[in-house]
Amino acid sequence: MKTRTVVLLVSLFFLLQPTFSWSQTRTDPKIIEAAKKEGEVVWYTSMALDQSKVVVDRFQKNYPSIKPTLFRSSGGPLMNKVLTEARAGRYAFDVVGGRGEMIVAFKEKGLVAVYRSPETSMIDPDLYDKDGYWYVYYVVPNALGYNTKLVKKEELPKTYEDLLLPKWKGKKISIDESAYLLLQGLISAWGREAAVGYMKKLAAQDPVVSRGNTERVTFVGAGEYPLVIAYAHTVEREKFKGAPVDWVALEPAIVEIDPLMIGSKAPNPNAARLFLDYLLSKEGQEMLLEFQRIPVRKDVEPKPARLFRGYQRIVERPDDYKYFAENVKLFQEIFKTR
Repeated sequence: MKTRTVVLLVSLFFLLQPTFSWSQTRTDPKIIEAAKKEGEVVWYTSMALDQSKVVVDRFQKNYPSIKPTLFRSSGGPLMNKVLTEARAGRYAFDVVGGRGEMIVAFKEKGLVAVYRSPETSMIDPDLYDKDGYWYVYYVVPNALGYNTKLVKKEELPKTYEDLLLPKWKGKKISIDESAYLLLQGLISAWGREAAVGYMKKLAAQDPVVSRGNTERVTFVGAGEYPLVIAYAHTVEREKFKGAPVDWVALEPAIVEIDPLMIGSKAPNPNAARLFLDYLLSKEGQEMLLEFQRIPVRKDVEPKPARLFRGYQRIVERPDDYKYFAENVKLFQEIFKTR
């Protein structure tokens, strides 16, 4: 009888443990102990400072003996910083994250290490590198936003081809002047000839070509134009604020990524692995919901779930960046942005 009681108590103990405790124990205990001895982790990121600061503070709450050092910059300057430091023989970061183009640039220079995170058991295969060089931290899907007062549901474009209908010609569609990854994604999905042919037809619709994701969505809400190709979460945010906007996913939806990588010469390699696991853990991914970002784990639902559920997608592929400069030039020629 006593033995049965002990077993029941032990079972209840584990069932009642906080979720983060369970997720963190999946990191190799040897890595955790070694990370505590290193005592520091350095994170280079393009994530907004008010958000990334929350992340490192919560990580330190879980691991008080490890001091996080945060450096935040926008994507381009951050990539240049890493490359410039490497040329000078300086390797200061443990974990770096920002834009998809960083992956190829850093791999070519031997600046990122292989690490196979146990958290991938809850992440779809198109959201991490099978060799362990990079992992997607959060995603940024493109969608078609629209003004609900100007576009009737029965008239709403449901496919890319629908955008080519005569009714949407003449300053009816907003597209970002730097939507290079839209072209690159469609090339991945359809092949170069079909994607370029489509984009030329879209340009012939005389869209409004301007810069600024949030600004363009705001203009749609104000009735400046009925349709906008923009980030789904931006439209969702304006909708939550009360703007007369909504969105649909045109399939395949082009999904941009924010990747995470560990430095090949990380000063604190074990703390780097632990920190990366934390960012991909359930606790780490649930934190993204507070920032209105879209997590990658299967067991953490976006808010609303349709932001990353229920549609066909093409996730940004790092290897395609070998053609990025060419695609930028092509996009600029098609939409006459140069």
